[in-house]
Amino acid sequence: MANFERVRETMSSPPSQDYVRERADEGWHIVAVEWARPIDAESNDAGLLKESIPYGLRVSVDCKHLEESPEEKEAMVLMLEMIVEDKPFSQVASGLNNQGLSTRSGTPWTQVGVFNMLPRIIEVAPQIFSSEEWSKRREEVTSRLKVLLG
Repeated sequence: MANFERVRETMSSPPSQDYVRERADEGWHIVAVEWARPIDAESNDAGLLKESIPYGLRVSVDCKHLEESPEEKEAMVLMLEMIVEDKPFSQVASGLNNQGLSTRSGTPWTQVGVFNMLPRIIEVAPQIFSSEEWSKRREEVTSRLKVLLG
């Protein structure tokens, strides 16, 4: 299957014909149209299953399964690395923010946000620990810990 670059744009009004033509000239193709309208709480169907997507995953392009979110995985690996180094949550949050990583909602990380990620980190830690990427990073973490512990 071919790889595609995808961009999601938030719009406050319908796109003009010129805008659509300009994007098409740049090689873009419309693949979906998403409509939204406000609803009141009473009309919201209580029978609908609403479950958030676990951090580190996203809905796949075909909308049939979940796939890894590279940016969120990077944030979890960095969190795990700093937690293994026994850094306080405030320092973990600062490290994430310094790397330009933000929460799913786009806000900066806080120590509470990092703390709230612990159940998810515990859930994915076995996968991260067994990855080839972690084995390379483990050597760096181990050498830093040796220096810190003397």
